[in-house]
Amino acid sequence: MTGMKTNQSVPVQGAQVVTRVARLLQLVGRNPAGTPLAEIVRDSGLTRPTVHRLLSSLAAEGLLDHDPVTHTWHYGPEIFVMGTVAAHRYPIEELARPSLLRLAEETGESAFLSIRRGAETVCLLREEGSFPIRSFVLYEGLRLPLGVASAGLAILAYLPESEVGQLLVQDEAFVDRWGQNHSPTAIRANLEQTRITGYSVNPGLILEGSWGMGAAIFDRSGQPAWALSLTGIERRFTAERREILGQLLLEEASRITQALQRARV
Repeated sequence: MTGMKTNQSVPVQGAQVVTRVARLLQLVGRNPAGTPLAEIVRDSGLTRPTVHRLLSSLAAEGLLDHDPVTHTWHYGPEIFVMGTVAAHRYPIEELARPSLLRLAEETGESAFLSIRRGAETVCLLREEGSFPIRSFVLYEGLRLPLGVASAGLAILAYLPESEVGQLLVQDEAFVDRWGQNHSPTAIRANLEQTRITGYSVNPGLILEGSWGMGAAIFDRSGQPAWALSLTGIERRFTAERREILGQLLLEEASRITQALQRARV
């Protein structure tokens, strides 16, 4: 068979491009106000020419937009169309919206729905509460590692231990970004407390004075796939009130879990 060319490398090369494009789309979408090229290059680990070439190709297909004034990248109209079509297959937002409204109205805090995507959570929905002072740590589109913030903690607490161990392997970039408040030891301690109460608590670990609480939502196979969370300022999260907020979160998370079972999502 001498002289024959093998095509075994072709799928690998193609898969590499897909992986890179998917990562760039994730990075662009994590900031609704737009993401600058320098930030995308830094977090993607790719060279600037490669990133610019891929972003430009995605823009040509309508998947991304570039703002020439702010020099930032945004999702394009094709992403909106795809999302609208996909929403009919995944009714989680429709099922969760009433729970977010109840949580915001009953507590006065900001309520959120997040979804697990691999080793991260992505904030999908937000409902503002009536309390005038708010925490703006969490917003739609924000991606955070599992174990960081209350939604990720709530989900991570109910994953198999073998998977938890794999997810808590941290590289230098993670340590530099999140610090010792999110070391494997610190996260595990929070997970243990979450398993006792059923809900997670983030006592200002991302931003001092900004607290959060979360409760996991489970899919048909019993896996934690989403989470509800509440965020607010520290003085609104006293020990006594945390018990009340925790029970409200658990009740709404259970209500959505049951609705998902009936909807066969």
